[in-house]
Amino acid sequence: MILAGVCLYVLAGCNKRESDLLHEVNVLPVSLKGFNGGGRPLSVALDTFKTALPPGSAFDFTQAVSFLNNHTTVNLSITDDADGKVLLDTTMTQADAPARINFVYLDGKVSGFPKVAPVESGKLKVSFMFRPTVTKYSGPVDIALVKYYVTPKVIEEMGRIRNVRPNVYSETLALPTFSTAPQLYNGQQTTVSFRALIYKAGTNEYYTEGSGYTWNITTTSVPLPSATASSSKVFIFYETPSGNTMRYTKTLNSKICEQRSI
Repeated sequence: MILAGVCLYVLAGCNKRESDLLHEVNVLPVSLKGFNGGGRPLSVALDTFKTALPPGSAFDFTQAVSFLNNHTTVNLSITDDADGKVLLDTTMTQADAPARINFVYLDGKVSGFPKVAPVESGKLKVSFMFRPTVTKYSGPVDIALVKYYVTPKVIEEMGRIRNVRPNVYSETLALPTFSTAPQLYNGQQTTVSFRALIYKAGTNEYYTEGSGYTWNITTTSVPLPSATASSSKVFIFYETPSGNTMRYTKTLNSKICEQRSI
């Protein structure tokens, strides 16, 4: 059984040949990707394979399991070492090959990745989970995605995700891809940066106002996909200020792959 919110996927159509081959050799590749955002280590047991997930760590690995001696199922469990609480427990068969499990543990809750929008040519799609771990900011925020023209110091807003609650996945914002190569702006040669700005909801005021931390558009960098390539991604990131300048660290990101749930 999988606890609520954990996503178990099997790679679809494009991997059919791979699945057929795996059936012939009686192997089940299990990919586990996610983040242990808790304060304690977790233990993973996949058949006879065991490993640990340290607190605050992202992980992405694949382990192949062979079906020998007439075994037809394999069990995967993730357990909190401190109290023995089972956070995930699921059984798979060779029909599930190759399997992918997304596991995110935050604030004592288990979840998977949110549904990720399909990739479209010429577009970049992005959503976020913003974790104000230092400021403890509790109000909703707007995340504005902008072009920053460096020489004239001009900010051009391209789109905004409104009323994003801390520690909750945001909606997805879609933008056209664009070049960040040096270019002319009002007759001046300038470089272009892709930036995300975090405002107090419904305003153009940085949420850090009054917190003792400042925002510097050149060094305060929210994790983002490449501006030039079509993609669809979700980022989980948290506050890691340097001195009194706010900065962020990405804990996890996921890119789209065609999948179907089982």
